[in-house]
Amino acid sequence: MENLTRNCSTLAALAFLLTGYAAARAPHSGPHLSPTECRDLAEIKSNAPRTKSQQRSELSALRKAGYNPSPWHDDPHYPANLHAAQRQVDHWFETDCKQLQPQ
Repeated sequence: MENLTRNCSTLAALAFLLTGYAAARAPHSGPHLSPTECRDLAEIKSNAPRTKSQQRSELSALRKAGYNPSPWHDDPHYPANLHAAQRQVDHWFETDCKQLQPQ
């Protein structure tokens, strides 16, 4: 009986984790980047010296695009997944931040 309870708890935890993962990867209908991220990414693209706030915004946008810079393991796909996330952020920047860009 105790084994059954432990298995049910494990299955419930696994279901909860998978539900959260699926929700995180669900299509997003609104803007992907916040106004702060748009402003900071625009400043970064202007080649101005970067502030810590701008670096945090850039990393936040890259994480939203799926990049995970984990210091605990070597990522065998390191440059490729970073470049893919950067392309996604650039696309979001072009679509989400048009109203903030200078005309």
